[in-house]
Amino acid sequence: MGRSMLSDFYQFAMMQGYFRAGQGGRRAVFEMFIRENPGGSGFTIFAGLEQFVEYLQGLSFGGKDIDFLRSLEHFDEDFLEFLREFRFTGSVSAMREGSVCFPGEPLVIVDAPLIQGHFVETALLTIINHQSLIATKAARVCYAAAGDDVLEFGLRRAQGPDAGLYGARAAYIGGCAATSNVLAGQKFGLPLRGTHSHSWILSFENELEAFRHYAAAFPDKIIFLVDTYDTINSGLPNAIRVFNEIKSAGKTLNNYGIRLDSGDFAYLSKIARRILDEEGHEAAKITASGDLDENLIQSLKLQGARVDMWGVGTRMITSRDAPALGGVYKLCAIEEGGEMRPRMKFSDNPEKVTTPGIKKIYRIFDSESHKIKADLVTLADEKPDDSKDLSLFDPKAPWKTMNLRAGEFYSKEMLIPIISGGKRVSEAAPIAEIRDYCAAQQDGLWEEYRRLVNPHIMPVDLSKKLFDLKNKILFARN
Repeated sequence: MGRSMLSDFYQFAMMQGYFRAGQGGRRAVFEMFIRENPGGSGFTIFAGLEQFVEYLQGLSFGGKDIDFLRSLEHFDEDFLEFLREFRFTGSVSAMREGSVCFPGEPLVIVDAPLIQGHFVETALLTIINHQSLIATKAARVCYAAAGDDVLEFGLRRAQGPDAGLYGARAAYIGGCAATSNVLAGQKFGLPLRGTHSHSWILSFENELEAFRHYAAAFPDKIIFLVDTYDTINSGLPNAIRVFNEIKSAGKTLNNYGIRLDSGDFAYLSKIARRILDEEGHEAAKITASGDLDENLIQSLKLQGARVDMWGVGTRMITSRDAPALGGVYKLCAIEEGGEMRPRMKFSDNPEKVTTPGIKKIYRIFDSESHKIKADLVTLADEKPDDSKDLSLFDPKAPWKTMNLRAGEFYSKEMLIPIISGGKRVSEAAPIAEIRDYCAAQQDGLWEEYRRLVNPHIMPVDLSKKLFDLKNKILFARN
């Protein structure tokens, strides 16, 4: 089944309204942006673009879709006939998937006939909001793990199959080394990892027998879950006994170790590491899993936990502390009399006042460290001149300025063409390439922006021209 009907009812209602008013063909420009980073993060990872592009390229309404809409007795027959030929013919520019991004800047720009650009709002938001949320959570977890592999184990706790599938993709982009989700491995080419459950142990007469059978089934990837009965007095000794039996048989142990799924991970992992080393199993890895998140992992690291890999499930796949990303999609320009006119949403809440006009984003880097200094949002006909001094100011507090001398900085345009005239103009990147790009993007952040608690807020500034346009429209209204 296609995803064309993945929309809110009012999108169809507005489509018919545009159709009936003869306004659907007007050129309109919409943009998606976030108002705040999730979970107290200093940044957001932009993810889900590939699925949105797939949605746009497959956007059409078949006979069953039309019949269902007709059955609602809400839509006119000529509008339903119009839907039979409906396709997306507009253009899309966006940040590259895996980019770090910040509140108040456009992540996706849709330039299309009004009836098309407005309709795709719901699908865009559900796709991008979810994957960006989980990718950001995964990035925070991986940052806390400080170079240790993080494995995504969340499918059984995700809010449904799609959340598990696309959440696994997003978690991999955010930095996870692998997933337990086999469908995600098949669909997206993600590396797969997994061991065995407590039920495996309980299905045998004793723990030692269970370990022996598992080792016989997977001699090259032996990870024993050691906390079914007693980690230190039963699980660990039995695991070591089987390891020793394998070595005594003249076989080489590769990719082996133990998994802790309960108890005090700092205490247990330190004891397990000492005993494994004393028994000549310095190469054995210790994996921990069970209700982990970035805060607990960071705490365990500070306590000296001897964990090599972290299996993270519920709290990452659901982003438990921040279960939704509030990305929004707003009209910023529309055709009037053959010209594009800026549009701006007003509100008593200053945070909900939008910035008008068709825009670009330029990321400003420090020339020496190559770290991000700020993001500059401009009108589409502007471009910073890196050969001249650059003065930036906070649009909410214009007296706060950042003055950069020529040679101390360089800029990079962040929005790239994805679709033009309904056809894709950029190739889909392999998932591993997106993940590597995401890692490089995070490396471009100063540590102050990556820390888990009270991070610095990245400046997202407006050009003087855009700032003046916004204020002109604001004050003209008053």
